Amino acid sequence: MEEKHACARAAHIAFGGAIDASRVIIHSDMNAFYASVEQAEHPELRGLPVIVGGDEEARHGIVLTASYEAKRRGVKTAMALWEARRACPEAIVVPPHYRLYQRYSQLARKIYYDYTDLVEPFGPDEAWLDITESAHLAGGDATLIAQEISERILSELGLTVSVGLSWNKIFAKFGSDHDKPNGFMEIRPENAGRLVWPYPVEDLLYVGPATARKLSCLGIRTIGELAASDEELIRRTLGRMGLVVRSFAQGRDRDPVRPFVPTASDIAREIKSVGNGITAPFDVADERCARQIVWLMGESVAQRLRALGFAAQGVAVSMRDASTLMQETRQVRLTRPSCLTQELCSTAADLFCASWDVESRPARGIGVRAIGLVPAEGPIQLDLAGTELSRIRLKALDDAIDGLRSRFGNHAVRRLSELADSRLSALDPEKDNTVHPVSYFA
Repeated sequence: MEEKHACARAAHIAFGGAIDASRVIIHSDMNAFYASVEQAEHPELRGLPVIVGGDEEARHGIVLTASYEAKRRGVKTAMALWEARRACPEAIVVPPHYRLYQRYSQLARKIYYDYTDLVEPFGPDEAWLDITESAHLAGGDATLIAQEISERILSELGLTVSVGLSWNKIFAKFGSDHDKPNGFMEIRPENAGRLVWPYPVEDLLYVGPATARKLSCLGIRTIGELAASDEELIRRTLGRMGLVVRSFAQGRDRDPVRPFVPTASDIAREIKSVGNGITAPFDVADERCARQIVWLMGESVAQRLRALGFAAQGVAVSMRDASTLMQETRQVRLTRPSCLTQELCSTAADLFCASWDVESRPARGIGVRAIGLVPAEGPIQLDLAGTELSRIRLKALDDAIDGLRSRFGNHAVRRLSELADSRLSALDPEKDNTVHPVSYFA
């Protein structure tokens, strides 16, 4: 108890006011996750520059992640593969295996659950753990617990992990981000001014390039300057979100570590939308092909909605221009919440074709998103047209198709409209695309 009071007094001195420093939060970040998993599965790749990237022939040619051996040679995430090959000619490029990465992610979480039930994933490779009330069960020393977690992930999974330890989620993540790879940083109220405040504001969670530019115009370039900034000035310049990131800089983040059900999927949590998109292997320049892609994307979205128990109140479509690479989005509200493939896909296809003329303006990428999610079993206002019987039949059809696909694969049953262009016939959008909606805010 005396230690807690001392910590609170130090926090008051360092931050110019009382903060709650009683929590013990760990942030675990598995280093170069996709590449590290590939090296763990294929020992012959260990110690070599490995790039996990897309299919260059299908124009998905970017670096998803790179091993530290490749990063040291100048390879960066989101770099075009041709640029990565120029920076590191000896790099070994492997395709992504999302199911494998999900399995490793789940195995890591099983380790986390040995220390606390308060585990909040932040993507497949990161997670926060609140060990405030459970640390005594593992010896009571938070530093030793963090190091033990790191050692277990290395010995049991073959992956290195960077760990941050602090009294709030923001600084815990900062700690894991700034001691890579295989590092550990403990940020306490008495050392946060030295460890955190000198860094650029962009290093703070949710301070992006646009926000950083606005802060720079105010003469605010470091996290410490943001922490000491005038509250009213920040509010006028950045609005409510400005006050949020200012409180982050001051170490006043009170957001709890939200428990995550161990058996749930990565997207079975409070989310706002489910979507899927593709960079086409060729420029889409005719309406028939555009409709085919929208149906392919939309059907995978509808399939996910049903698996999660959601219905959508609206549909959004997106198009990336082939010449400018600029992306535009349109959305429309449905007459009633739906997870039916026919309703979602036909609405999305009609909206897309009404919004863009791909014959005069070819598309490079197309996406479909279900928005305004509500429980699928919630009450629905019936219409007077008597269409509910046909909707019941469509739902039975979807359920039957879902059952066949779960047993025999997603190509077991296919719609004729999805086979219009043979260049897309091998695409399995539900299997080949994994969506990880991640938001810090509940």
